[in-house]
Order: sequence, then C-alpha cells, then structure tokens
Amino acid sequence: MHEIEPYHRWQDNYNSTEDQLSPFFGRTYDEFYYSQKIYNYFIHPQWDNFGSATLYMKILYTDYENGYAVFEMLGEWNDCLHNDVMFLKRDVVDEIMQHGINKFVLLAENVLNFHASDDCYYEEWYEDVNDGAGWVCLLNLLPHVEEEMKDAHLDHFIHFGGPLSNINWRGMSPNNFLKAVEGLMAMQRRLA
Repeated sequence: MHEIEPYHRWQDNYNSTEDQLSPFFGRTYDEFYYSQKIYNYFIHPQWDNFGSATLYMKILYTDYENGYAVFEMLGEWNDCLHNDVMFLKRDVVDEIMQHGINKFVLLAENVLNFHASDDCYYEEWYEDVNDGAGWVCLLNLLPHVEEEMKDAHLDHFIHFGGPLSNINWRGMSPNNFLKAVEGLMAMQRRLA
C-alpha cells in the first residue's frame, strides 16, 4: 500500500496545498516518514487525511471557473463504522462548494471496499449540486465496490458504473479529462 502514490502529473496545473481556497492549503508532507495507515499497512505520506480512519484522498485538480473538482480516493469507504461520507461532505466538499464547485469527479479505483449506512449525506450532496446543474460521479470502481454501492442504492444520488467504469484518465490533461467526463455525464443525463 505504501507504494500507491496520489497521481502527480497534474501538479504543474494544480496543487491543493498552494490553493488558498482548498481545505488542504498549507499542508506539508514528509516524504520519508510514513505515519498514516489503512488496515495496519502504511500508505504514502502524500495522501490527505480528512477525518476518516480508513479512507484518504488527494484533490488532484480544481477548476473554479467551470465548477469542477477531481478527487483521487484510497482505502476502505466505510460509512457503517466511520461515517466516511460525512467527513468527506462536511470537511472537504462543503468547503469547496462555497467557491462555486458543483461538479465532482471521484477517481475510485483504489477504493478497496465499501460499507453502507444510511444515504442522507449522499442525498444532501445530490441536492446541493443539482441546485447548480452539477453532479457527482465515481470513476473506475472495482466491480465488488460498484455492486456494494448499487445495493445501497447510491446510484439514486451519484453516478457510477457503465461508461464510467473504465476510463483511462492518466494520459489526459486535466482539461481534456474534464471534457471527456462532461460528455459522459451529458450522455448519462440523456439516458436517465
């Protein structure tokens, strides 16, 4: 687990530690001291803790002009025991929504498990972004995580699965990536 680093090739375009509007503004990282863990396994020190005991993230890109934020997630998404979505919504999403962000892309290929609880925070997030014609989508979920989220009926509030399941995003620039996701989201809205 310690070898899984947050994606770094977009850092010339955006760095959350240098963005005064980011909840992670001013954070510093020790590249040699590993202190954060998931399942008793150390993780790379570049991952950001947002209050969850088992889920970490990195804001890879934020476009305030167009209302986009891209998060990369790592770990176990556990709403049942740790209410991870509450921490994500209150301590990260609500903070950046104040600055016009209403489209959220969560890169979830490193979300290892999902454990559901109630869907109140997902519903709230859905209502918050829909007021401004926004959305929330999860990309590249592992098949069993996607199934667990479907079983919890989270697809009523966030978009995942289908064409959002296998996006090769790493070779794209942030702007091209967001255009591709916007196209997929427009297609999903037409089909709904």
